[in-house]
Amino acid sequence: MREIITIQVGQAGIQVGNAVWEQYCAEHNISTAGKQQRVTKDNSFKVFFEETSSGQFVDLEPDVIDNMKSGPLGSLFDKDFLLSGKEDSANIFSRGCFLGKQILDKMDDQLRKLADNCDNLMGFMVTHSIGGGTGSGVGALIFEGFNLYYKKKVRVGCSIFPSYSISSSVVEPYNALFAVGSLLDFTDIVLVFDNESMYNICQRNLHIAKPDVSNVNRLIAKVMSSMTVSLRFGGELNASLDELQMNLIPFPRLHFLTTGMSPIVSKMDVNTISNDVQTITDECFKPTNWLVHYNSFDPMDDKYMSIVLNYRGNITSKEANTSIQWLKKNDKVRLVEWCPTGFKIGLNDIPATILEQDDIGAFSKNAVMIANNIGISRMFNERITRKFDLMYNQRAFVHWYLGYGRRERQFGITRQDLGYLERDYLDVLSEQITDEAVDDYVNDDNNDTNYY
Repeated sequence: MREIITIQVGQAGIQVGNAVWEQYCAEHNISTAGKQQRVTKDNSFKVFFEETSSGQFVDLEPDVIDNMKSGPLGSLFDKDFLLSGKEDSANIFSRGCFLGKQILDKMDDQLRKLADNCDNLMGFMVTHSIGGGTGSGVGALIFEGFNLYYKKKVRVGCSIFPSYSISSSVVEPYNALFAVGSLLDFTDIVLVFDNESMYNICQRNLHIAKPDVSNVNRLIAKVMSSMTVSLRFGGELNASLDELQMNLIPFPRLHFLTTGMSPIVSKMDVNTISNDVQTITDECFKPTNWLVHYNSFDPMDDKYMSIVLNYRGNITSKEANTSIQWLKKNDKVRLVEWCPTGFKIGLNDIPATILEQDDIGAFSKNAVMIANNIGISRMFNERITRKFDLMYNQRAFVHWYLGYGRRERQFGITRQDLGYLERDYLDVLSEQITDEAVDDYVNDDNNDTNYY
């Protein structure tokens, strides 16, 4: 059995983690008190569970951890792995790093204990938000630690990115920039989510007038459940994080992925739509069913480098392949020229478990898409670097970061690296990923941002 260690960082990461663990418990018939409700010879739950759950929760402010201890999942976790500081990060990345270092030794020790208890550690999954101070700052420390001690393990970030029009703080672009710099260097896979896209799904598909974070967290839980279903229950493809990485990441830096799922309808609308394989496959590729929003997505220009489709329920390989051929024939999907096949399929006969508190309806067939699309490059520009440039040109709020140990040169270096990343995605189309092209972009006279 190969295990995965999950780490939830900051308020958003812990709340998402709670929803994910509720989903895992339901699928493995484990109560929120940590007891198996039905004795079985199936040990698939051990990918994520042990006698005390193989997860670690970290927050600088004790309130979130305290609420979790007294909440419905409080008995599920070993209290030794619920770590908190004495102060919050004040939504500042460098303060998150500064305060996180005070509990870093304890984090490393507890993580080492979890890793030592594993028979064959597969990798790590970290849920966090990159817009806040703890999720970005402490998250960066954790990812850097992976690079030192667990470099050969697969490191997955389940990251909530800034939205177009919803912001958690004024300095969100700074936090996000530094966090993406860490994700770029120290992770192998990043699943990108944004709250605005998921709020829209809740309102449009699930008829929730005023969705809150619990509604969107349960959507993320469904995606993460289907992403890992073949790890926990077996499947024809993608039986490990290593294989998922090999299927999806053609170039190491281009590992920021788009997720979508189908069907996403309310419980009252279950009988109003078709649940055939072609329909749910088609719905996965509609941007309205994605958990990250692209402005002006064009299926002709925004090409895919690779796609994994995980089907759940009674679906045959023939049905799945026929649906994919239909997608290609009808120009629903365009792949880059150098990767004409591009698809990997996973099949598992266990449909997604629907919890009582879920807003989404139950179906006998489900699908989750995880894709590497070049259109995600616009997200970095529109949500992070453009807003960063506006503030940094005036050096607004920079003193808060310098006061907690960040050097001004680091602003320029990280901003430059994101410029490289945006260009790397665009150069995929022309098959000319060169250092000269990147230098031309960074040194463009029309780019008047002063980085240093």
